Amino acid sequence: MGGLLSRLNEEKKSTSTSGVMDSTATREISGFEKLKEKVQGRLIDDMPQAIMTEQNVEKKKAMLRDRIISVTSEESPKLNITLSQREADQMTQVLLDDMIGFGPIQRLLDEEEISEIMVNGPYQIYYEKKGKLILSDVKFKDNEHVMRIIERIVAPIGRRIDESTPYVDARLPDGSRVNALIPPIALNGPTITIRKFKKEKLTINDMVKFGTLTEEMAEFLKAAIMCRLNIVVSGGTGSGKTTTLNILSSFIPEDERIITCEDAAELQLRQPHVVRLETRPANIEGKGAVPMRELIKNTLRMRPERVIVGECRGGEALDMLQAMNTGHDGSLTTGHANTPRDMLARLETMCLMAGMDLPVRAIREQIASAVHMIVQQSRLKDGSRKITYLTEIQGMEGEKVVMQDIFRFEQSGIDEKGKIIGRLKPTGIRPKFAQKFEESGVHLPANIFTDTSKGW
Repeated sequence: MGGLLSRLNEEKKSTSTSGVMDSTATREISGFEKLKEKVQGRLIDDMPQAIMTEQNVEKKKAMLRDRIISVTSEESPKLNITLSQREADQMTQVLLDDMIGFGPIQRLLDEEEISEIMVNGPYQIYYEKKGKLILSDVKFKDNEHVMRIIERIVAPIGRRIDESTPYVDARLPDGSRVNALIPPIALNGPTITIRKFKKEKLTINDMVKFGTLTEEMAEFLKAAIMCRLNIVVSGGTGSGKTTTLNILSSFIPEDERIITCEDAAELQLRQPHVVRLETRPANIEGKGAVPMRELIKNTLRMRPERVIVGECRGGEALDMLQAMNTGHDGSLTTGHANTPRDMLARLETMCLMAGMDLPVRAIREQIASAVHMIVQQSRLKDGSRKITYLTEIQGMEGEKVVMQDIFRFEQSGIDEKGKIIGRLKPTGIRPKFAQKFEESGVHLPANIFTDTSKGW
């Protein structure tokens, strides 16, 4: 009841400030909550077996909706509470969300324009919409309410969260990515962060329409995938790396065998021959963990033609580079970094995390020979997402990995609405691997690396 009491106290303060106290509204809210708890208690104690055993989700939802309406109509006279049609519909939806959905955040999940949901304890929920963070008016009842929803998320995929392991990565049935933390490490109460899965599958044309890249860059990236270049998609949190990786993977020919390795499966490959692998945490005895490194090592025994690693975070980067260097061209992965040069430094650091006593020069040579290109994805201050660099890895010069930008974003200002003004343009330099395009029978327009744009 903590969240409800907090809201009532806030309403009392705001109304008393203006000299008016709507006590009737307060009683109605309190009555609504009492009725909701009474109906929910009955539903839990006396749920028809037919509803419990129904396998069809939509049919089960319809049956439960009818049951809620029936129980509400029986219980409301006992508490001397009369609900308007709007309140009755609200009661039904709240109970449905709580019993077979994800509680108060279900309506945020259902709204297509919301891309991310952040639960900071039971009483503070933010969401991202069109690149902007907004404080929601929805709340959980208390910490236990949030914990029930976390358990509902992690249990179906065999994950666990408790005081010994107070954090977990998981996914929703639609593929949305979930991270959850609980006390003692989450001081504000149980915390949930959900990166929503888009129901419609975006294409490269959508990215061009959104201004994420130009048509020339799109054509170039398609050629790079067709010609089996090894590509790292780099970017900060929320910059759109996974979306870009999904779209790039759509250019892989359908007659190739693709194996994906992920911590929480969220890639949406459309080809028919895809084997999806997912890491597994240790069980309650601390055994049975399957880390990313083991997945990648096993992948190489499975005759892959393309290896896609959802994200490199540690020592698995070395295994990924070795895969790229041993005949598995056309492999893809993502990593966290703010510039292409930072991504190289991150790869270097992650390789050192593998625990092998390799000299730094040997690691740099591995990177220079394995990675052909870095696609740098950025989320700009106005909330827009753009591919800010397409950078070629050209090789080694002395102790340093040599890089060359092929395309880059140049900002020229900010308009009166705060929107960033700039343009994506080629640098005018033809990449060294352009010869590989010709050898593979992929012919790009002669002027694709020439700056002919007027700005936008």
